[in-house]
Amino acid sequence: MIGSRLLSTATLLAVAATAPNFARCDSFGAGVDAFSIDFVTVGSPGNAPDLTGFPSAVGAVDHQYRIGVYEVSEQMIDAANALGGLGISHDGRGPDKPATSVSWLEAAKFANWLNTSTGNAPAYKFDGGGDLQFWAPGDAGYNSDNPLRNAESLYFLPTVDEWYKAAYYDPNAVAYWDYPSGSNTDPIPVTSGTDAGTAVFSQSEITGPAAIMQAGGLSPLGTMAQGGNVTEWQETPYGGFSDPIGARFGRGGNWDTTQTALASTDGATASPTVESRTLGFRVASRIPEPAAAAQCLLLVFSAAWYLATRRHASV
Repeated sequence: MIGSRLLSTATLLAVAATAPNFARCDSFGAGVDAFSIDFVTVGSPGNAPDLTGFPSAVGAVDHQYRIGVYEVSEQMIDAANALGGLGISHDGRGPDKPATSVSWLEAAKFANWLNTSTGNAPAYKFDGGGDLQFWAPGDAGYNSDNPLRNAESLYFLPTVDEWYKAAYYDPNAVAYWDYPSGSNTDPIPVTSGTDAGTAVFSQSEITGPAAIMQAGGLSPLGTMAQGGNVTEWQETPYGGFSDPIGARFGRGGNWDTTQTALASTDGATASPTVESRTLGFRVASRIPEPAAAAQCLLLVFSAAWYLATRRHASV
């Protein structure tokens, strides 16, 4: 019967509350400019830091959060540009390739658009002249521990600790690995693919990065290409919260580096205005409210029910 194919709202809410990894259908834009971002939930809040990584004592996060499974693509940037007039420039390798030659400031504007286009507070404060500022104590969402990020925003760039934990931490082993492939052994270099233990590195410059969904095996927490493909921006200022436009962390290596750049002991810094052919980013997120997750599941189950009824009617 049709009724047997339906799940109650209460059931959906229960499923959403207990299965945050399943509800990853964050959608943005509309029509030809529609796109979605898959997120994986990073749990185990209060984990110990890695004392052997770069920078020292890195990776401890006291809260649950989500991080993008994949790097941000050119198509995502193009859609945000078309709908939000952001004017973000990038290299032109193809819609499914990671967006590179994007500065930290441009990545922050993209994260802001993800928020404002979905009715959320912007993560980063740009003044009327377009200059980045810290949030002030009188601003809604001000957080003295991180005055760069608005605490009421949903989407943002991951801090150095949030990025590091998603890449190298294994909640099952309760330990950190040397590489995002979940191993202390060098990953296998490939030009593309999704086999476990592989990563896109040690390739020629002309090869370029792989498509974001074909950029190597997954980390223990389920992210792709935190090692290799393109180097990624992090939110955290290298010198602490003394200058809103101070140097930012970037790490993970890229298709044109050796395995050393993929390791937990490696990293780099750059001015937030820098644009590089090997430098891209991914976004992170707070855990959405259960009602939003349930709505996401409702869309999935509604589509499945519709297809089931269509098949039933045709036989």
